[in-house]
Amino acid sequence: MDKTNGENLFTNGTYESANIAITDNLNNDEPIEFTFISENNLNLIQIGSIGWQSQIVNLQIDISDNHIFNFYVDAERKMGTCCSYTEYNEITIEASEFELDTQNGIYKILAE
Repeated sequence: MDKTNGENLFTNGTYESANIAITDNLNNDEPIEFTFISENNLNLIQIGSIGWQSQIVNLQIDISDNHIFNFYVDAERKMGTCCSYTEYNEITIEASEFELDTQNGIYKILAE
């Protein structure tokens, strides 16, 4: 999202989803798979691999060779009485301002 006017930077054409690169800083900058959801101009980056196991990830998100933000997650996989689940010990976004929608858990990254 544009930090000053709130516009979605994918919807207005500033960024193209094909230019998104996500790499794992803890694993030799290995590329991370993600899904870009553009339906109805939603324009979300979904990283589905986080939380399926106990892990710490420190991802770097770049668009068109511009560093946008770092995404750190400390996730712990646990077993409940009927099923397994993930407990997120820490989630941190660095190098960019953001807003968290507590209703749906979506982070809005505010770029300049």
